[in-house]
Amino acid sequence: MIRKPSARDTSELKWFKSSYSDSSSGNDCVEVAATPGTVHVRDSKNVPGPRIAVTPTTWADFVNYASAS
Repeated sequence: MIRKPSARDTSELKWFKSSYSDSSSGNDCVEVAATPGTVHVRDSKNVPGPRIAVTPTTWADFVNYASAS
């Protein structure tokens, strides 16, 4: 996992709701923004706020694990 709270400006990222985030409230979801080398993840209730950044491989492993559960 890559943790860079303010290592670079991420304001230009295009965030979207994860298809795996299923909530009755539209504001309770996980949002992701992908770049060629990083997948950024944040909580939609806390914007701007903390977020994590992981490699695309790590994100794919997480999604595959979550899908199998």
